[in-house]
Amino acid sequence: MTVQTVPMLDEIPVADELLRRIERFYYREARLLDREAYADWLTLLDPGIRYWMPAMETRKRGDQRGPWTDGEMSYFDDDFAMLRVRVARYEQPSAWADNPATRHLHIVTNIEAIETGTPGLVRAFSCFENVRNRNEKDQDIIHGRREDLLKVGDGRITIAERRILIVQNILLSKNLNTFF
Repeated sequence: MTVQTVPMLDEIPVADELLRRIERFYYREARLLDREAYADWLTLLDPGIRYWMPAMETRKRGDQRGPWTDGEMSYFDDDFAMLRVRVARYEQPSAWADNPATRHLHIVTNIEAIETGTPGLVRAFSCFENVRNRNEKDQDIIHGRREDLLKVGDGRITIAERRILIVQNILLSKNLNTFF
């Protein structure tokens, strides 16, 4: 699947009941990530997922490429198999970057969902703040937006695509041992 941007004037919001389900889904996802319940978090992802966080570049407003370009540098461009590898790494004793454990806080807000025109697929937008604290003084705060393609059906919601767009041009974090 390819992420498509729909002109804002043509957007059709999902029904309020579905929007509430999507909000609850995102709040549960944040709680799982905060608790480092990564195996449970993986169950929220579609096996065909693209989990992509492009690097942001400072470009002039007239540059048609915008602040990021598919195929250029990214922090993550993972499929489900790679996400499973990353999750499995946290469970290894050699994951010294997470010992002692990182304390996470995921705040999710500005949740919107629009129809895609394809039954069972919904485009969702959200903003986040990801706070990570380690040891006594290591703290990172990353802000951004997420643009997701959600599969909705059979009583569940899964993330088929996630594009993570951070506001920072340069990340000063020592590592990116987190999910967004």
